[in-house]
Amino acid sequence: MRPFWKIVSAAILLFVTLAGHAQTDTVSSLPGTQLSREQELCRAIGAGFPVPVVNYTPVTPPKFWKKGLLTELGFSQVSLTNWAAGGSGSIAFNAHINAHINYEKGNIFWENRGQFSYGFVQSFEDGYRKSDDKLILDSKFGLQAYDNLYLSSIFNFTSQFSPGFEYNDADEATMVSKFFAPATITLGLGVDYKLKNNLLSLNLAPLTGNIVVVTDKDLRTKYGNEEDQTTRFEFGAQLKATFNWNPFDNLKLNSTLNLFSDYLDKPQNIQIKWDFQADFRINKFLTSSLRTNLIYDDKVLIADKEGHSAPRVQFKEVLSLSFSYTFGEFKK
Repeated sequence: MRPFWKIVSAAILLFVTLAGHAQTDTVSSLPGTQLSREQELCRAIGAGFPVPVVNYTPVTPPKFWKKGLLTELGFSQVSLTNWAAGGSGSIAFNAHINAHINYEKGNIFWENRGQFSYGFVQSFEDGYRKSDDKLILDSKFGLQAYDNLYLSSIFNFTSQFSPGFEYNDADEATMVSKFFAPATITLGLGVDYKLKNNLLSLNLAPLTGNIVVVTDKDLRTKYGNEEDQTTRFEFGAQLKATFNWNPFDNLKLNSTLNLFSDYLDKPQNIQIKWDFQADFRINKFLTSSLRTNLIYDDKVLIADKEGHSAPRVQFKEVLSLSFSYTFGEFKK
């Protein structure tokens, strides 16, 4: 009932004030301050009610772009002097960069990633040997069709930075790769099934085009091109599965499997690319990493020790202890 009586009192005060308005134009409310009757009325009415307290909570604007960068540097050195057990002194170095910039707003997403790796071993007896070399650019755009299902387009570019060599028993070097020899450019259209926590992504692109580029004439037949064929076109279906898991705070697992069938040439021969990476964070700056790459492509011919060339399973493993540092929103 108290607010009701305040309203009645305010009404009476308004009536009295208006009745005496013709007699006096202003009244003194505070020392040195002259208020009109209307201003005094507003002050009197307002003084009878408590001042409301507004609890203001700052609003953080949404972030649609997420950017992150991981850098890893590893180094080792071996020096031997009069070492009875034998061996060879060497210096080894490896570097790895993993960067992403992703956009997500409403029912669309756009994911972009670049992976760059390079490593070498400098033996004091055998000379320079490249141990790791990778250049990969990935991009994927998706438009939500239903729940976790998106209409998508994908782009991929794969090559290496510098010439690679293989060595025979006489330590004679033969160049087997270099920048854009080979290089693969992929563009596909399809659907993408993506879990909200990014644990799993399945991309099926039944309309996928591959361009295999081999700029060096001497290397073209090794990678399935004709001797006079700088670029070779493949058209088929691709299935790409990406798995990300953090079973512990300091352990991160990532695996990507690519399966491709060429409609135009032996579609039953599936091309396989399987990448796996495990990162164990020791402390803020030290990380132990295991990276493996498995490739099978029946168009790529690899010679054995007897010199017989045939399609073979390719496998690479890199185990390193590296200084690592992250920028942006990259989580180790």
